[in-house]
Amino acid sequence: MSMKKADVSKFDPVGAGNPDSNIFGLDFTARESNIVLVPVPWEVTVSYLRGTAKGPEAIRRASPQLDLFDAEYAEIGLSRPWEFGIHMLKPQANVRALNAAACKAALPVVAAGGANNKRLSALLAKVNEAGVKLNSLMFKTAQELLAQEKIVGFVGGDHSVPYGNIAACAEKFPGLGILHFDAHADLREAYEGFEYSHASIMNNVIHKITGVSRLVQVGIRDFCDTEYELATTHPRIKTWFDYAMRRELFQGTSYSILTKCIIDTLPENVYVSFDIDALDPALCPHTGTPVAGGLSFVEATFILRELAASGRRIVGFDLNEVAPNPHSRSDEWDGNVGARVLYKLCAAALYSNGART
Repeated sequence: MSMKKADVSKFDPVGAGNPDSNIFGLDFTARESNIVLVPVPWEVTVSYLRGTAKGPEAIRRASPQLDLFDAEYAEIGLSRPWEFGIHMLKPQANVRALNAAACKAALPVVAAGGANNKRLSALLAKVNEAGVKLNSLMFKTAQELLAQEKIVGFVGGDHSVPYGNIAACAEKFPGLGILHFDAHADLREAYEGFEYSHASIMNNVIHKITGVSRLVQVGIRDFCDTEYELATTHPRIKTWFDYAMRRELFQGTSYSILTKCIIDTLPENVYVSFDIDALDPALCPHTGTPVAGGLSFVEATFILRELAASGRRIVGFDLNEVAPNPHSRSDEWDGNVGARVLYKLCAAALYSNGART
């Protein structure tokens, strides 16, 4: 993929960001940009705290206040990732409408803990049909952008949304590896009856997307016994459980060596799926399913940088489960952290595809 700089005269990197502009205060068009972000305001299968459908807008709203010079990537040759163009599309109206209708059907099923009568079974069928429709829409969107030689990043939304992007990337880059940051294994089968649940995204990926050769999970610390069995016995899954990672560190293994071990299990082409609850919940307090423990911001971004510097190619990515404070529009902490993770994902993807300042 050829990495060409955008018209940088449009943006003053040392000035104040325009809160009404595109992501990170940039005004690049999709055509000018090497990275195109697809917002997916979807929270149909959320099973605990809601609000993640507002995540893409919360991230965009907080993002212009970031300083976009990146010293971490400057050390390896990419101090100004933004110069290569990053653009966030507007949310698709049909996705918003589908989300609203499917949420209405899903809420009674979630409240009952699953479909336990004929009426709820009918609602469950509507939700599963909506999931299939979303996957189809998002697959076509990602496929079209990949055909234009864009790096495609999905911004959710609950963690069910990247299925279409992963499928499109696996089609273009067969043998794809997935690096999955999460508190949860997401290996359940049809959680609460929802076939495309946020809790079953990686089960679906590993069993339904033939182009995926490897799933590598990091930060996992909340899972059921069947997920544990699948994570520890499936030949294409390698799970770095949070407790096991911490034990290695407590016993003297350096984080750098541990990171190298994680990256060494990945193939040449990698898709990064990042659930914000992989981080310590102090960094994402309003995410849908927070779990004590987790990665620090620096621990997570160190893995991304080392992945980018390893010679592997990040062909796509997603960021999910960012949810703003439902009680205070002025509290942008979740959006702020989400925007910073998103910029690091963009920097890693750009560098791994040959972008240099």
